[in-house]
Amino acid sequence: MTGFLMNGAVVWLKHALVSLLLGLIALPVHAESPSESDSQVAGEAATAMSWLKRLGPALNMTSYRGVFVYARGDQVHSMQIAHRYRDNQVEERLVMQDGGSGEIVRKGMTVVCVLPDRGHIRLDEIIPSGPFAEAFTSQLMPFGDWYYPQLEGEDRVAGYDVVTIALRARDEDRYSHRLWLEKDTGLLVKSHVRDANGDVLEHFQFTSLQITDDIADEELQVQTQGREITRTLSAGDPQQSSVSRMNGWTLNWQPEGFVPAAAPRSSKGKAVAFSDGLAAFSVFVEPVGLLKMPTGASRVGATTIYLREMSVAERPFLVAVVGEIPPRTARKVADAVEIDDVLALELSGR
Repeated sequence: MTGFLMNGAVVWLKHALVSLLLGLIALPVHAESPSESDSQVAGEAATAMSWLKRLGPALNMTSYRGVFVYARGDQVHSMQIAHRYRDNQVEERLVMQDGGSGEIVRKGMTVVCVLPDRGHIRLDEIIPSGPFAEAFTSQLMPFGDWYYPQLEGEDRVAGYDVVTIALRARDEDRYSHRLWLEKDTGLLVKSHVRDANGDVLEHFQFTSLQITDDIADEELQVQTQGREITRTLSAGDPQQSSVSRMNGWTLNWQPEGFVPAAAPRSSKGKAVAFSDGLAAFSVFVEPVGLLKMPTGASRVGATTIYLREMSVAERPFLVAVVGEIPPRTARKVADAVEIDDVLALELSGR
């Protein structure tokens, strides 16, 4: 956890990918005019949902290559991606275009990460397969219960005709989004995340894109020299995995609709990730180390990091909430963590 917070480059890479992976990205929704009938609004919502149902399969089953830009606050980064779906298997390669060299390559459930400019790193969390990972797309369903979907119209992005879908948050515990989907495939090609004031917090967009099945094997091979770290993604039930990792502490409140989605691993403590089908956050619980961490909230783009220190059985613990939720929501989640005495004794070695 300490390494996770201290290594800014790795933090950006992992959470940029997680954010994109979760499709998180944007929306200002225009107010409905009094002239719109209820049936018209319902029809637009149904049309929007029909497009969104195409999003999940498109993220995995569309083959393409391109370059995308990802902006969080005042940070702007770009990545090159080649993605191929063949013989019921996803293969892809992500290459950093600025801020240092490095790449992530996925073949099926095996992920290889090479970051030579970052020195020694640890795979403390599940490394996502790319901006549109299978771990998320399998859960792209009931987020219509937590967002108001609306078909905004048509546009053009990276040379492709697209439809624009707005998703307005139904409560203050999550952000709103706007998604641009390519009309023929349903592939996500642009997205925004906006706060309650309508300000854009994060922005993702392909600047060049070629949707094609002609992706050569060479485009999907590791080409960066450096130490390779390999990980096999779990094909098991993510909810069961996350719940099992919550042994020793309890979360007494979470935003409505957020359920366990994956189980990132912390070095000494416990961690659980939650998703509402569109946004995600993780809760880390571990003993306080020698390095004193400042408590409270910080935010980069739509990603909030909220740290809370608490004492259990005379043992100091650090609770961290990291994810694409408002600071107020992150604080409520952190305050809802309750640690068992047994865990405190176990982790302190008593």
